[in-house]
Amino acid sequence: MIVEEIMKTKIITLTQDQPILDAANLMLQHKVRHLPIITEDNQLIGLVSDRDIRDATPSILTDPEEQKDVLKKPIKSIMTTNLITGHPLDFVEEIGAIFYEHHISCLPIVKDKKLVGIITETDLLHTLIELTGAHQPASQIEIKAPNRAGVLNEITTAFRKQKVNILSVLIYPDKKDESYKIIVIRAQTINPIHLIEDIKKAGYQVLWPNLPGIER
Repeated sequence: MIVEEIMKTKIITLTQDQPILDAANLMLQHKVRHLPIITEDNQLIGLVSDRDIRDATPSILTDPEEQKDVLKKPIKSIMTTNLITGHPLDFVEEIGAIFYEHHISCLPIVKDKKLVGIITETDLLHTLIELTGAHQPASQIEIKAPNRAGVLNEITTAFRKQKVNILSVLIYPDKKDESYKIIVIRAQTINPIHLIEDIKKAGYQVLWPNLPGIER
């Protein structure tokens, strides 16, 4: 999946000379936490977060006139200009790694130096739920399998035999043994007992579910 499939394209933006008060009002009105700052020809030059607004907003103990003066300052006085950006054709998993590595909660998407979209942590979480099928009724089966070619094909033979549809497959290394992988399959079935039996007959260890009466 690529970024342009999940990015938001209806973006609330500001220009750098607009006052900080405008940014605060827009965030409150549209319930957003980030506002890209653009030029007249839609080039991205900065980003303002709700934290930037909070840091710039004077204390309630500050003189009212001083509060007004601060909020009238241009947004360029508090915006972040050293930006990390993505491209519409980037893979979503690569973007997820960028969020993790740089501890960011928002990523502007740029094409030909123009702002074309934006992705937030919420967008990534929603995408993860869709990719894993976690929002659909299903049974999750976790299988320990040797780290070799052809394993997934052998395991899915059991699903074909039982005529059970696979909603998603995740594979990650076994932290206790590098020669094994953990395969997590979400299957469109309420009762996976016969499916688990066939997987075990094929010589694989089922870690979950550990059903009563069925040996692991």
